[in-house]
Amino acid sequence: MEKIKMTTPLVEMDGDEMTRILWKQIKDEVILPFVDLKTEYYDLGLVHREETKDQVTVDAANANKKYGVAVKCATITPNAQRVQEYNLTQMWKSPNGTIRAILGGTVFRAPIMVKGISPVVRTWQKPITIARHAFGDVYRATEYRVPGPGKAELVFTGADGTTFRETINDFDGAGVIQGQFNKDSSITSFARSCFQFAVDTKQDLWFSTKDTISKKYDHTFKDIFQEIYDAEYKDKFEALGIEYFYTLIDDAVARVIRSKGGFIWACKNYDGDVMSDMVSTAFGSLAMMTSVLVSPDGNYEYEAAHGTVTRHYYKYLKGEETSTNPVATLFAWSGALRKRGELDGIDALGKFADVLEKATIDTIESGVMTGDLCAMWEGQTPARKVTSLEFLKEIRARMEQALA
Repeated sequence: MEKIKMTTPLVEMDGDEMTRILWKQIKDEVILPFVDLKTEYYDLGLVHREETKDQVTVDAANANKKYGVAVKCATITPNAQRVQEYNLTQMWKSPNGTIRAILGGTVFRAPIMVKGISPVVRTWQKPITIARHAFGDVYRATEYRVPGPGKAELVFTGADGTTFRETINDFDGAGVIQGQFNKDSSITSFARSCFQFAVDTKQDLWFSTKDTISKKYDHTFKDIFQEIYDAEYKDKFEALGIEYFYTLIDDAVARVIRSKGGFIWACKNYDGDVMSDMVSTAFGSLAMMTSVLVSPDGNYEYEAAHGTVTRHYYKYLKGEETSTNPVATLFAWSGALRKRGELDGIDALGKFADVLEKATIDTIESGVMTGDLCAMWEGQTPARKVTSLEFLKEIRARMEQALA
């Protein structure tokens, strides 16, 4: 079989630990045998980020802006324990946070549903898509560990010299402070992308924050969403018979649990991070979720939106076989290749992505799966637990038949 040719490279962002191992296995088993792969490679593994003082992350994000489409492996965001383990010079910021700050935009995440695995929430019948704002907030915050008594102040000095100053807290002892920010331009881009995605997919859009407590920060999000909806999207929504509404995040959580699914839930950056984990886990597994960052400039970054599976990596280092679920990473590759084909007019890449995804779903629905899915399996065929590599080989066999 002649390999599918590419004209423009993907930006390839390699990652850490067990997902880094899966990354190579996926390329070797189900990508390279079928595609004459062209990528511009960036090693975002923690060791190389330390060596480059995290410049590699910035370079990868800028390459994404240059080429338009990237695919990213899971990466470590170091804490104090990781600083010691990897002998780091500092606690480097989240690579995802750095990339999203450069690209801007919105992260859309949706569960990958298969027959034989029912959502934990029995009322859910359709996927729930999380639209996560991908800029600012806690991910770009400035923090300070207060050593002892003193006054913490919020100060803003305008370009015209005017100053705003307000006391945050008069500390009578040690503590901690954090300063978050966001920009109207980024919030506006977030709102438009959510409304447009709802129109494109003909789904209701929910948006939730905590504006009753955060009367300026969160209320700004609420106001901008409403202004854009009224001015640009109200007629489009009504013509399609779909709905937009805002509600407090407390109420949204209760409504989501009672719903049947089949809508988009727009959340601020941190809320979207947590809620997408909740939704994906309730649908089956963190490894069964698609995730794509869509920037206002029309750039796309596809990723596996879960951790680096550290526990399995330590087993791998001991020479033990692991049954790590690669589905989210497989769908990151298929999504990126499909978008690359769409932008470059290469239909074969889109068809290949379809075959890869179908072969993955068919493999699970046939009863062959990794360990995390076995406990949830309700299919008629008995579940057969396989290693990650065996799972990929089963997918490859189905792909070879489909592409023959």
